[in-house]
Amino acid sequence: MGRRALRPIDPNLDLSGWLLDPDTLPRPTTSTAVFGSPKPLEIEVGSGKGLFLQTAAAAQPDRAFLGIEVVRKYARFTAAGLAERGLTNAKIVAGDAMRLFAEFLPDASVSAVHVYFPDPWWKQRHRKRRIMRESFVADVERVLEPSGSFHFWTDVEEYFHTAMKVTTTYTRLDGPLPVPEQPAEHDLDYRTHFERRMRQHHNRVFRSEFRKR
Repeated sequence: MGRRALRPIDPNLDLSGWLLDPDTLPRPTTSTAVFGSPKPLEIEVGSGKGLFLQTAAAAQPDRAFLGIEVVRKYARFTAAGLAERGLTNAKIVAGDAMRLFAEFLPDASVSAVHVYFPDPWWKQRHRKRRIMRESFVADVERVLEPSGSFHFWTDVEEYFHTAMKVTTTYTRLDGPLPVPEQPAEHDLDYRTHFERRMRQHHNRVFRSEFRKR
C-alpha cells in the first residue's frame, strides 16, 4: 500500500523555526538547546506526515517533541503542518535517526522515544537496514531518563517479534508491556496516518511499550 501524494506547501510559509538540519543542530541536542526551555523531551523516529507530532504537541504544551525524518520532502511537510498550527513545542529534523541517537543525544536526556510503523525492509538482504537493531535499541536505553518509555508499533508481525527479541536481548528495559487498542473518537484520532490507514482497512497493528528501570 503506497503513500498518497503530499498536498502542496504554501511557498510563503516560513519553516525555519520548525525544520532543522543535522549540521546546524546544537551538540549535545537537549530540550533546552533546541527549544530554549527544559521541558521533558520526546523523540519520534520516522515522523512521516507529522500527525503524531501535531496532535501530541497540541495536547501537551508542557512537553517538547522532536521528530526525525530521513525523507526531506516528508520532513518539510511535517514542518509546514507544525508551522501552520503555530506549535512552538515541536520541531522536525531532516536526517538519519541512527546518527542523531549515536552522536547528538546525551545520556538520560529523553523522556520518551516513539517508533511507529518503520520501513520493514521486506527482502532478507535488506533487513540489516531496519531501525530496530542492536545499536539503535542500545542508544534508546542510553538516552532515556529513568522511568522513560519506548514505544514501538508495526503492522508487520514478523518485524514485531524480531524487534521484541532485539530489545529484550540487548537492553535492560522492562517490557514489552501490553498496549490496548483505543477506539478512535474522530477521523484523525490515531497515533499516525499509517495507523489510521491500517485500522480503516481492518489490518492488525502490533503495539509495545518498554520502560527504563
